[in-house]
Formats: sequence, structure tokens, C-alpha cells
Amino acid sequence: MQDTRPLLLETDFPPLARGELTALQVNLGYVCNLSCAHCHVNAGPTRTESMDLTTVNQVLALLAREQIDLLDLTGGAPELNPHFRYLVREARALGARVVDRCNLTVLFEPGQEDLAQFLAAQQVEITASLPCYLEDNVQEQRGKGVYADSIRAIRELNQLGYGIDPALVLNLVYNPVGAVLPPPQAALQEDYRRELGQRFGISFNQLYTITNMPISRFGAVLLSRGQYLPYMQLLRDNFSAANLDTVMCRNLLSIDWQGYVYDCDFNQMLDLPLLASDRRSHITRLPAAARLAGSPIRTGEHCYGCTAGQGSSCGGALGA
Repeated sequence: MQDTRPLLLETDFPPLARGELTALQVNLGYVCNLSCAHCHVNAGPTRTESMDLTTVNQVLALLAREQIDLLDLTGGAPELNPHFRYLVREARALGARVVDRCNLTVLFEPGQEDLAQFLAAQQVEITASLPCYLEDNVQEQRGKGVYADSIRAIRELNQLGYGIDPALVLNLVYNPVGAVLPPPQAALQEDYRRELGQRFGISFNQLYTITNMPISRFGAVLLSRGQYLPYMQLLRDNFSAANLDTVMCRNLLSIDWQGYVYDCDFNQMLDLPLLASDRRSHITRLPAAARLAGSPIRTGEHCYGCTAGQGSSCGGALGA
């Protein structure tokens, strides 16, 4: 697979500094039941990397020590980590809000038959990937049968109260199919509500639009199609300085499946360690959050993806 990493390291992106730490985003491993074309983690069914129990407990210790409000769980399919439910229970017992970045189809994997009920019982916020409300677009990005299973999963979650009960939040995520920026989030959200509501009677809370990052699997696709340079120019041409104040890396730490710490999930996949060091920082050696405030954030050309147009983060668009 072609690698965009060498092309992304040299940049003139504006300097950024960390603010108050309010969220941990934890990658529980690269094991996934899907192999999506836009995946910047290169996750899939053949991957074996998975966070062990020792590291899970180190995450919980950091969460408790720093009294962090939000634990954001990602992967791969985070639910396929054998310690996922233990981590969720313990984090909720600490009072943390827990977000599960769910691909929806994982609800039908062997051994996950009660997963939806577990998430509801723990009042886990579900952020679910549904790249489009049209089946053809989802099939192109995620494979045959994924759309039908995703709709089935959302309907089951609705039956449990997700997207309806204020305590059970269900957000959907849109990624563009190709080398383009997402459309305006608010307008697309209304399209999703109308189309999914009329066709399937589906309810959800919010739609998040997320820009595809030119790294890992999607980066390789760009290179193979000769689209890398035009896509990077698109991101640069649409740079908005107004998004710099609200990029997610200012208030978030990203932790990989081995417990190493990065400024964001994208830096994690590019192996750009925290604190501009050539040596990776492990969760067990992490300075107190107060000491991290004001420290520089590692940047690269990919950062233009978070600041182009309406901006992009794991919570969707940064601007209106």
C-alpha cells in the first residue's frame, strides 16, 4: 500500500498549542468486521492489534487522576476488544461520559447479540457511521450488505430509545465517498432526517460531517488514482483560520492500543508523538494535564483537512 506519510510531514500549517484537557480518545485496536475505503486506520478483519487489560486499566487510572469528562472509544470496531464492556462500566462508574464510535453492523457479529442492550443500560452515546442515506454510496465505500445491516441496526437502537430518549444519544456520521469536501452539515442533516424518516421511520440526534484524511487507506487510494495533489490543494484552498480555535486536538489526547499518546487520532496513525519528540510518550509517563496546557501540537499537511471549509472534527463540522 502506498504511503502518504512522507508527503505530510513538512508543512507551513499555523502553529497550535494545547488548551484544557477535556477528552480522551482511545483506540482499542484495529480489529474490525469491515474494511472501509475511507478508513484512515486501515482496520479490518485480518488485523490482530488489540488493547490488553493492563493498558485498559492505565486508561482508567488516567481518567480518574485527571477527572476527564469524556472517554471517546474508537478502533477498528472498539466493541470487538475483549475488554470493551469492562472499560465502559468502569468509566461510567467514574462519572465519565462515554462515546462509542460504532459501525452499526458490529451489532450482528457473533457474541454481540446483546451489545445494543448493554450500550443502552450504560447510557453510552453512540456515534455511528452511515456515509450516506443512499444505498449505492454506502456500498461503494463500505461493501455489499452494509447499508441494509446499518438501517436494521439503527431501527433496533431506536426501539431501545436511542435517538428518542434524551439519555440515549445516537449521532450519525457522514464521510464523502471521494476526494471532495463534505457538504454543509446543517443542510445535509435535514436531508438525512427527511430521507431516513420517510423510508425507514428512523430517528437520530445529530449528523456529523467529517472530512476524509489523506492518510493510510484513503491516502493510498488518492495516490493510486493520481488524486493526492489535487485533494491537498482543495484542502489548502479552503483553509479557514476561524477553525483554528476549535480544532479537537486542543482539548483531546489520543491513546493508541499500546498506550502511547498523541495529539490526535490522525497523528497517531502517522506516528507523530506528543510534545514534538522523536520518542513516544506512554500513558504511564504522561505529565499532569496542567503541565500539558500551552505545549505545542504536532502539525502536518493533514491538518488542513480539519480546517478546510466548515472544519472537521470527531464531533463534526467546527463552523456553521
